[in-house]
Amino acid sequence: MNKKHWIFGITILSTLILIVLNFNQAQSQSDLVKRGKYLVDTIGACGQCHTPRKGVDADMSMYLAGHPVSAPPPKYDFSMMQQGIFMVTSPTFTAFAGPFGTSFAANLTSDKETGLGEWTEKMFIDAMRTGYHQGNPSNRKIFPPMPIKMAYAGISDEDLKAIWAYLKTIKPIKNGVSSPLNPMGRPY
Repeated sequence: MNKKHWIFGITILSTLILIVLNFNQAQSQSDLVKRGKYLVDTIGACGQCHTPRKGVDADMSMYLAGHPVSAPPPKYDFSMMQQGIFMVTSPTFTAFAGPFGTSFAANLTSDKETGLGEWTEKMFIDAMRTGYHQGNPSNRKIFPPMPIKMAYAGISDEDLKAIWAYLKTIKPIKNGVSSPLNPMGRPY
């Protein structure tokens, strides 16, 4: 075999190896996103709070976009506790008020200004583990009813990475969700 054939053979073999490696990497990323979609839509049921409702049905044009910026928050009165009412929700089922104040379901889309677009995978995983916004203890806490300590803190790193991979594929929706309010109705 002459030198020319040898170089051609190595070039073809190298190209085939790169194609196989890229295919496997794309396949594993696709599998990760599929796993994340399954976890978000079924096990995590994220859309139950992060996708606004129009009556009984979820408004899929706002899939995972959080509490609509134009929708009013629910009102909680401490006298409700005497009636056994500890939390009320907005008609969109994306804002919650109780003795803790008022929380709003966050925008989980990939929008860079109002969603998770500027977050990193580490920020997301740390937020799910610690219960602090962007996973930073010097930021505000993530408020109820988000069950961080009861449910999400125990999710495996692999599953959280899959959820993150899927969330990064969600269509960006500009929806600037309000910051949580204290029991007096003022921002924390």
